[in-house]
Amino acid sequence: QGKHPENLFSLLLLNLEEYYFEQHTANHILHKGCHNERKVRGSLKICSKSVIFEPDAISQPIIKIPLRDCINIGKHGENGANRHFAKYVYFIKEHNVVAPYKIERGKMEYVFELDVSGKVEDVVETLLQLHRASCLDKLGDQTAMITAILQSRLARTSFDKNRFQSVSEKLHMECKAEMVTPLVTNPGHVCITDTNLYFQPLSGYPKPVVQITLQDVRRIYKRRHGLMPLGLEVFCTEDDLCSDIYLKFYEPQDRDDLYFYIATYLEHHVAEHTAESYMLQWQRGHLSNYQYLLHLNNLADRSCNDLSQYPVFPWIINDYSSTELDLSDPGTFRDLSKPVGALNKERLERLLTRYQEMPEPKFMYGSHYSSPGYVLFYLVRIAPEYMLCLQNGRFDNADRMFNSIAETWKNCLDGATDFKELIPEFYGDDVSFLVNSLKLDLGKRQGGQMVDDVELPPWASSPEDFLQKSKGALESSYVSEHLHEWIDLIFGYKQKGSDAVGAHNVFHPLTYEGGVDLNSIEDPDEKVAMLTQILEFGQTPKQLFVTPHPQRITSKLKSLPQTCSYNASIACSPVSPGEESFEDLTEESKTLAWNNITKLQLHEQYKIHKEAVTGIAVSHNGSLVFTTSQDSTLKMFSKESKMLQRSISFSNMALSSCLLLPGDATVISSSWDNNVYFYSIAFGRRQDTLMGHDDAVSKICWHDNRLYSASWDSTVKVWSGVPAEMPGTKRHHFDLLAELEHDVSVDTISLNAASTLLVSGTKEGTVSIWDLTTATLLHQIPCHAGTVCDAAFSPDSRHVLSAGADGCLNVIDVQTGMRISSLTSDEPQRCFIWDGNSVLSGSQSGELLVWDLLGAKISERIQGHTGAVTCIWMNEQCSSIITGGEDRQIMFWKLQY
Repeated sequence: QGKHPENLFSLLLLNLEEYYFEQHTANHILHKGCHNERKVRGSLKICSKSVIFEPDAISQPIIKIPLRDCINIGKHGENGANRHFAKYVYFIKEHNVVAPYKIERGKMEYVFELDVSGKVEDVVETLLQLHRASCLDKLGDQTAMITAILQSRLARTSFDKNRFQSVSEKLHMECKAEMVTPLVTNPGHVCITDTNLYFQPLSGYPKPVVQITLQDVRRIYKRRHGLMPLGLEVFCTEDDLCSDIYLKFYEPQDRDDLYFYIATYLEHHVAEHTAESYMLQWQRGHLSNYQYLLHLNNLADRSCNDLSQYPVFPWIINDYSSTELDLSDPGTFRDLSKPVGALNKERLERLLTRYQEMPEPKFMYGSHYSSPGYVLFYLVRIAPEYMLCLQNGRFDNADRMFNSIAETWKNCLDGATDFKELIPEFYGDDVSFLVNSLKLDLGKRQGGQMVDDVELPPWASSPEDFLQKSKGALESSYVSEHLHEWIDLIFGYKQKGSDAVGAHNVFHPLTYEGGVDLNSIEDPDEKVAMLTQILEFGQTPKQLFVTPHPQRITSKLKSLPQTCSYNASIACSPVSPGEESFEDLTEESKTLAWNNITKLQLHEQYKIHKEAVTGIAVSHNGSLVFTTSQDSTLKMFSKESKMLQRSISFSNMALSSCLLLPGDATVISSSWDNNVYFYSIAFGRRQDTLMGHDDAVSKICWHDNRLYSASWDSTVKVWSGVPAEMPGTKRHHFDLLAELEHDVSVDTISLNAASTLLVSGTKEGTVSIWDLTTATLLHQIPCHAGTVCDAAFSPDSRHVLSAGADGCLNVIDVQTGMRISSLTSDEPQRCFIWDGNSVLSGSQSGELLVWDLLGAKISERIQGHTGAVTCIWMNEQCSSIITGGEDRQIMFWKLQY
């Protein structure tokens, strides 16, 4: 019709809790008052936190004006227009092309002329109320005021009974409710008669009245929405994935009354199905595996209309590399008795260790197997607007997109925080989620290739073939015989409880039904933060079975080979070279590595920052690399998938260093904005902030629950305490144990192996050695003509090495404070690592220099970065090195023996 698709609007709201109040036919007046003034016809939509103008012509972009960014709202003239002055405006889907939102900044005037001028005062008044709400500082206060405005509006209106299908209909009940669709809810009025169920939205979207004939209803489900018993979903088909309407009520009693009325009606038309009745049908072969999982998801509160509780299906296939898929081989299949997080033995051991050391409440996995982000990861090609909505108008990083089936499976097996299962679409008939049929520009990967269709495994000749074989695998004999084991984990008795640890299927209590009582939280900000966290993190399905699920009754086919059971397949598989070969390294082998340090070879390099890299931290297993930069971001790079997985910004100022806490659950970053930030890898967000200094924090160290922070405010501070376990919980109080005062800015610090000594380097070239047991200064040595760039103890703690802007490397005796050796280069050495005898340093020019301290010479110059080497990291086995530079790159180096 020459218009934007009718349902597009529901995808454009940037806030998951934004309401759609009303809409008006209007003109957007361009160049008001000029000789070339023109009008763009369209629809003006009033939402709880924004105003959206959707033009009729697809050549024109949709305009979104956040109310919080409006400087002034008012009536314009006498011709039925309202005017907005805004600081930020979003332009969406210009020329009908789905793409990242364009943002215009600056004071801009937007004038919209309504068709009915008499409504302008009412519209302006509504906008002013909503503007006041959106400008409140606290999110809890915003939510409360918007809710009050909404309830007032609902109280002043009622269902229009002229919308009844027949004048003979008898009204049974009417109440306030919301119609739920992915990422947006529409408030309005529900009405049920003896023959029909109606919903009338305030906004008139998607149509003036939604009507469902009771005789057509086949299934109804009570739903837990936002952890509250307020939802009701109605299906008019027996096996479809999506419902006909999803309603959220404001009072549980309203929901229960409506459910009772419909259920009473259905008793005479449709047999009620419970989990047990579906189970019996499945056992007897009357339901396919796919149908059974679909019904279990519905019974467990999973809905396509709620991305936080989207239907969850299992990974079935384990083989994504063979050219042929052998469904007669058990090795083709994933072990269904274990959750994704327990399929990799080494990763599981690390998780168990962390679990055992963790205080209550204990949990195994920091991320869930289903969440809105994971669902849209899979569906970005068919629901790009949802992804843009969820990610504030941007697509995810190209290397983190759903690029390959095999890549995704590998990351689910090996990734430190990736435990996601699949969605029903993997076993359906529609291949569109695998194909970039919309020709979306989803970005370019680091290898140079554009993100396009999903890369299929070798055994699939086409997307259709992939789905056909996936469905065949789901319905195979092996899966039919083992599917009950996965059901026990997801919907059954192994979901939680005393057997959960043995099943390795433990998530944070907040993900479970009853894990938190929002009504018990009095602070409105805390309540909103908690709800948002839970909705974004993912929720465990409602438990359907409390005893072991029976196996399916299957005809006894030819026995499958069991020479190496799948439960032990991980243990039977060979260990890849380099994974464990260095675990038992002796000191002699480390010495051998340092003796060959001159044979360092560049292995890989990636440009992941926009400014100089300032810090490097690596997970215990070496799979994840965290980097900080002067571009103010903390980045998480997967060494295994060679992809940038996360980019985090805490402020608009440079980050100066980073480190990982034991257990690899939290990364800490220091910043020029005077703060230290604690970032939860599992939850994917900031969990704590330490505002501990009066100037930039230059370097941080950590040992035994103590944080050491150096700052340009001339202090090094020692803090005790552990950051909050979860984002959104009460901020932790850090205790200041000691303050080591200096005369000038401190640029670097380092601890000895036992963390009993600390060395600091200042802007004016002084190296100080401190006794941490007494917080006293042992030695203060003027070492350099200029800033001390780096300083560190030798492994035996007997010496300190310092590098300065004057190009010198100085060796200091810890016991006496004497400078016992000094080597000079023709340029500053910005960073280094050393073993007490040899040094590998990064120079201002970008070279890596190998120094022989005993021979007092430079042994090797290795070309590295194009610009200064700013940070350097070596693994415990001394076999792998990573450097960061001013050229914005990180480089991976290997020793060649």
